[in-house]
Amino acid sequence: MAVEVVMPKLGMSMKEGTVSVWNKEVGETVNKGESIASINSEKIEMEIESPAEGTILDIKVSEGEGVPPGTVICYIGEGNEQVEEKKERDIQSKSKKERKKISPVARKMANSANLDIDTLVGTGPGGRITKEDVLHALPEREEKKQEEKKQEEKKQNETEHQPINMMRKTIASRMMESLQTSAQLTITLKADVTQLTNLQQQLNETAIARYDTKLTITDFVAKAAILSLLEHPAMNSQYHNGVVETFENVHLGIAAALDNGLAVPVIQHAERLTLIELAKSIKLYGQKAREGKLLHDEIQGSTFTLTNLGAYGVEHFTPILNPPEAGILGVGTMYDTPVYREDELCKGTILPLSLTFDHRVLDGAPASAFLSTVKAHLEEPISTLL
Repeated sequence: MAVEVVMPKLGMSMKEGTVSVWNKEVGETVNKGESIASINSEKIEMEIESPAEGTILDIKVSEGEGVPPGTVICYIGEGNEQVEEKKERDIQSKSKKERKKISPVARKMANSANLDIDTLVGTGPGGRITKEDVLHALPEREEKKQEEKKQEEKKQNETEHQPINMMRKTIASRMMESLQTSAQLTITLKADVTQLTNLQQQLNETAIARYDTKLTITDFVAKAAILSLLEHPAMNSQYHNGVVETFENVHLGIAAALDNGLAVPVIQHAERLTLIELAKSIKLYGQKAREGKLLHDEIQGSTFTLTNLGAYGVEHFTPILNPPEAGILGVGTMYDTPVYREDELCKGTILPLSLTFDHRVLDGAPASAFLSTVKAHLEEPISTLL
């Protein structure tokens, strides 16, 4: 008996899921646990695994089509079910052709010209297809071929148009909403993280051996941001219906770049975590995002967001607020440069920081004070451990 594969419910608030791409076609065999399709809902994308071994008998939901959770998207069963159905269709088709009324001369002419008899219209007695009907159809077929050739050439010369998937549409909508409904301003500064990189190297051997976790610069920046939010709670807030809501707890969003978009998993109550616990959470959610395994509830409720473009060689940039948050901190690429320390010129490591904030919530001075506190924690990195 055929097995139903249904659209899963990725979270309590999910109303619709979209099939991004089918990895299998009707008639292909699949193993249990093998990926057969990718589906998405808002910013979540995940793989659908086959619940059984067998053959794809029928695909009910096409690529790009959205359906409610629980909807059957395909059937999997024994291969002979599909073969039998195909045979039955072939027999019916053959019988239909045989019942078509056509003169022997007309049949011979149609077969020689590779004309499908079912497409011919008979004008003879009782709808019988005559020689004249075949002769009339030949130029029409040539005209159709020429038109199809022109359309194909035209298509090849046209610009490629790729449909936008659900995730891209959601990102586009949220970014436009962010820019249109908030007063965004970006300020930047540079932190001397020479001591931080030295501390990172000293701690990593112990962190890997004891906790199986490698500490990254992003982990330290995240910890510095959390400590700074506790010192400057105005940044840990949002503007909603004419009221500024300030939060006691820090629910930190960590932007994660994906092949086909962006996800922002949220670390709840980040202020309660040690540096090691924070690093483990960042890596866990980053991996789940890349594998498309984030749950809907794991991308909700952030109060402040961190985004890092350092891996792409970007220094300063303008992050866009993740609505309705009042702030987002951008991290650029580290670079070495000569710096003065006590009148002595030496090599230093610089980390660019970019802070975008909602000017409706706070002004430039308190926003700058927050960013300066982040810089202070990074330049005195021992504070992130205490």
